[in-house]
Amino acid sequence: MPSPAADARAPCFAIKRIYEPAEASDGIRVLVDRLWPRGVSKEEAGLDLWLKAIAPSPDLRKWFGHDPAHWEEFGHRYRAELAGNAEVIDQLRGIGGKVTLLYAAHDQSHNHALILLDFLQTSAKGS
Repeated sequence: MPSPAADARAPCFAIKRIYEPAEASDGIRVLVDRLWPRGVSKEEAGLDLWLKAIAPSPDLRKWFGHDPAHWEEFGHRYRAELAGNAEVIDQLRGIGGKVTLLYAAHDQSHNHALILLDFLQTSAKGS
């Protein structure tokens, strides 16, 4: 069983649109999009890290096209990409504490940050 000190450093992930104001409760703010979000200055973003490599590949992003009809298949394909991207996943998990994953997509129900959050939470339980 992990010690309480180890639990305090274990990452706790949340997601948020980058267009929402930064708050102290966000903890470490990590942009998980490959492209810089339109209309947001670097100062406004309040980023601690821009982790482009954890975003869906350009080919997968283009194929998905934010079409909810592709959502289920997009999830399978993106999870496969994440499973093959252990170095970047480990980098994200290594941050520790509260980590807010920032994304720019308009659709709050069909975006890669939701899949990433679920991947981080479910794969951590299995480790």
